[in-house]
Formats: sequence, C-alpha cells, structure tokens
Amino acid sequence: MDRRNYLRSLSALFATTLLGGATSSAANSRSERTLERADRAATRYGDQRQAELTLPEIPEDNLNFFLANDLGRNGYYEQKPIAELMGRIAERIDIEFVVAPGDIHHFNGVASVQDPLWMTNYEQIYSHPDLMIDWFTLCGNHEYRGNTQAVIDYGRVSRRWMMRARYYSKLFELDKETVEIFFIDTTPLIERYREKEEKYPDAGLQSVEAQKRWLEGALAASKAKWKIVTGHHPLYADTSKSESERMDMRRHIEPLLDKYGVDMYLCGHIHNFQHIQPAGSKVDYVVNTSGSLSRKVKAIEGTRFCNDEAGFTLFSLNDEGVTFYMINGKGKILYQYTRSK
Repeated sequence: MDRRNYLRSLSALFATTLLGGATSSAANSRSERTLERADRAATRYGDQRQAELTLPEIPEDNLNFFLANDLGRNGYYEQKPIAELMGRIAERIDIEFVVAPGDIHHFNGVASVQDPLWMTNYEQIYSHPDLMIDWFTLCGNHEYRGNTQAVIDYGRVSRRWMMRARYYSKLFELDKETVEIFFIDTTPLIERYREKEEKYPDAGLQSVEAQKRWLEGALAASKAKWKIVTGHHPLYADTSKSESERMDMRRHIEPLLDKYGVDMYLCGHIHNFQHIQPAGSKVDYVVNTSGSLSRKVKAIEGTRFCNDEAGFTLFSLNDEGVTFYMINGKGKILYQYTRSK
C-alpha cells in the first residue's frame, strides 16, 4: 500500500490506532522524503476540488510545518473550512508536521482519552489524508480546565499526537544545519491561573522553577543553528486580556530567550495575527491567530504586522533562513517574513 492510500486509511479510522507515536528513522530519511515528493507530484486530483490556491514558491528541500492553535469548536464557525484548507495546502506543499500550541479543546478541556471531544474537536475535523502527520502539541489554558494528563496520554491512542510531556523539545534536520523547537507549558507560569484552583486545578501543581531549569538547560545544550520556542501565551501582544499574563511570561521566559539567542517565540491565545519586534530585542515574537474564531487587533509599539482574521501560519526553513506566511481562511497570504543568518 503506498503512502497516500495508507494515510487515507488512517483518516477513515480517525488516526486512533494503538500503534503508538514512534516513526521509523527510515521514514524520515531524505531518500524517503524524495520518493514521497515524487509521489505527490505525480498525483492527480478530481474535478471535485475547489479553485486552485496561489501558493508561495518554496524550495523543494525546505522543512515545512503548520502553526495552528485555538482550534476546538466542534467544527463550527471557521474551524472545519480552515482545517480543509490546511489539507489542500498540504497536498501541494510537503508539510512534515503541525505545531499546535494549545487550546485544541474549548472550553473545558477533556475528561479522559475517551472523551468524545477528541473526535468532534480534532480527529473528525483534521481528517484530511495529508494532515495524518505528526502533531506536536501543548496544553493551553482551556486544557487546564480539564484533565491535563489525558492530553499527554492521548499519544498512546492517536498515532499522530506527539505530546509526551508538559514541556519538551524536538530537533529537526535541514540540509547541513538543524532547527530545535522547544515546547513550553505556559499556563502554570502565570499567577492568575495558579490562583484559581477550582477552575484550573492542575496549574498550581506544576513547578515553575523546574520548568525554567529544564528550559535553560535545553537551550544551553542546543547546538541547533535555529532555536524556536513555542508556548500558548504571548510575551508581547495587543490584547484585552490581563497585562499580568504578559508580565509573568516576560519575567520567567524573556531572559532565557535573550541569553541563549532564541530566534523566534511562537504562541496563540489572542486569536489574531501579530508579528512584534520589541525595541532592543533580537527575538521575533509571532502570535498565530485562531483556527476557528478570531478577535480584533491593533498595532502596538514594535508591531511589524497585525490582522484580525482567523487562519494559520505556514513555516518554511532551510539552512539560511526561516520564512513564515500568515494565511487567512480563504487561503490568502496576508503577510510573509524571512529571518536570515
């Protein structure tokens, strides 16, 4: 069975086999990727497809991934059309994985790994064959309203759910260089969540200092050319949410980003697109919009771009640069940016 048919089979089963999360090293080899691209280029699609998308010209050997968060609305509002759009783009561009930093489940998280919300918020929505890839995920504040351990344990149910801990890192190979993505658990870093024990019962149980020690050790040990940190909550953003959230995030995380030369910090939570470069900072702060419902936004000090449409972001990396494309629910590229070094 070839890759595409195999993925279609997984789609029909909602990717809930008990095969575990491991992938063979051969499946990730460059030769395998070359064969997969050849298969993709030779594939024809029927007349049922929508109008052709205008996609960016991306070098064939780039590492590509989607950034998608604040998703779970049981397919309502713009969630299902945006999920289908992600699949259509993944048909044409070699998307290797999805980074999903939190709020997969509005509004109260999940109760267990058998919670029906896994089907209606995730499996049945992101069911396109080309989205049957690794999803590197995190808990957002809405997951912290429910059973956060179930969010971690879901990796034993779903082949593509790659979250194995509350915070972790993943190294990816480029041509000659590497990129390392550090996934952090931001809700426990914010005091207002820790104080609301009834609403966010697990937040106050997590050690802030243990996570900070892990992050500093992981950043210090990283030999990757590109270092990207992602979490649910922003450090800088225009939002009506409490300023204390961003103050806590800056207090705990910003010194480590600056000290260890992190290139980008990626987050969600605000439900709009923002690209901010604070004065004196070398970090690009990227706020990804919601994959379902969006909110109004305005420019603040350091804003390079902002937009209030729902959608997702496409990242494309090579040895020389990291490029991202902010895409709305109709497939229009609203903004693109390249960081080179």
